Amino acid sequence: MAYKDLREFLKLLEKKGLLKRIPAEVNPILEISEITDRMCKSHGGGQALYFERVKGSPYPVVTNMFGSFERMSLALEVERLDDVAARIEELLNQAPPKTLMEKLSMLPKLIEFSRFFPRSVKSAPCQEMVEKENPDLLKFPIIKCWPGDGQPTDEGRFITLPMVFTKDPETGRPNCGMYRIHVYDGTTTGMHWHIHKDGARHFDKYKALNRRMPAAIAVGSDPAVIYAASAPLPESIDEMLFAGFLRRESVEMVKCITSDIEVPANSELVIEGYIDPDEMRIEGPFGDHTGFYSAADYYPVFHVICITHRKDMIYPATIVGKPPMEDCYMGKATERIFLPLMRLDFPEIRDINLPMEGVFHNAALISIKKSYPGHAKKIIHGLWGKGQMMFAKLLIILDEDVDVQNISYAAWRVLNNVDWKRDVVIAEGPLDDLDHAANWPRYGSKMGVDATRKTREEGMMRNWPQELFMSEEIRRLVDSRWKEYGF
Repeated sequence: MAYKDLREFLKLLEKKGLLKRIPAEVNPILEISEITDRMCKSHGGGQALYFERVKGSPYPVVTNMFGSFERMSLALEVERLDDVAARIEELLNQAPPKTLMEKLSMLPKLIEFSRFFPRSVKSAPCQEMVEKENPDLLKFPIIKCWPGDGQPTDEGRFITLPMVFTKDPETGRPNCGMYRIHVYDGTTTGMHWHIHKDGARHFDKYKALNRRMPAAIAVGSDPAVIYAASAPLPESIDEMLFAGFLRRESVEMVKCITSDIEVPANSELVIEGYIDPDEMRIEGPFGDHTGFYSAADYYPVFHVICITHRKDMIYPATIVGKPPMEDCYMGKATERIFLPLMRLDFPEIRDINLPMEGVFHNAALISIKKSYPGHAKKIIHGLWGKGQMMFAKLLIILDEDVDVQNISYAAWRVLNNVDWKRDVVIAEGPLDDLDHAANWPRYGSKMGVDATRKTREEGMMRNWPQELFMSEEIRRLVDSRWKEYGF
């Protein structure tokens, strides 16, 4: 059964001892962030935090909901994150039916898949309270994460777990993305979408048409919906359809009060408004998931015209910063879930590891079944041409017998197996907006490393050495006598 809403998930976390209530009054300006940061960096990601009394607001705040492998798995209702990948792999590996019986056997799966499509409803919990006359964002417990956040003229508060809903003005295709929201005052915010994102493409189309762009920001839904908003999906795949697949049940959507944008009906808070195509304003700086401040820059301005929310709203937020943080576990979920999609184009890929220290886009370790000379370099160039893998600054390719989840072992293989002149590829291309090391914004160099065993065809003039191993006979003997040795 899919979670009905955010609060049902929180009840489960509390029942399992994975949520800690904090009754003391806390300040949304920096204090919540410092408490959460300490919890994120405690053993195993600590607990989710429920702040019951927040200074200046009647609404509680919850943070670190997804900040452990256990909570991330509970969020997606699986034993292991790889279980979601297995479902995707099964879906992708369906052969076209050839006989009538094969077609009939597929009907149950087709019926099941039809249940994943989003479904419109007329009324919703997120519209229990409607504020059109004098909407005011500052009544909500929106947090300030780090001392340098924002401009001197504002408090530096950011909505950090938003789901931003827009529509393509030409096709009507909806999109949901997770872009941080810089709150300037009670009725205006920044809209920080990067130029590579679908929301930015929609904005460019509205700008070309010289039309205001309607948009809605939803905060707090069930966990699958929140995660889907952050997922690096192709433009053609609706995030709410993907959320339905994850939760095995359609997402109920409700039409906004002031536009035809639809948002999840079970949201805690919905902020409706528009973006003027000719208005830009300095947004940021912001203490980002890289562990550094991302620079202030000009971004579109979102104008609030209506706010709806639950009467007893719960405000979810996330803190990003030096890893490990909550978003690291969401990134690891993406690593596991999207592996089958990578294998569609590169079936030789066996596994991938996006180390937390690489903050998603800075490093990837990939194991492959190597079949021919130059195979690893083919994977390097191929991945740089695929979706958000274009942002990967470092790709390290290893043989299929390397467990890339064991970073110590993988590093030993890399540092012993690489000839840096022969095995390194340096290229230039697009980089993530938040990369601060390159000379130019969003453009710079990246490196691929072929750490696979080399063949004569690749110019290796000597025989590749055999890795050390112990005979199975001796291993079994020592296993059988281990207690006899006194261990």
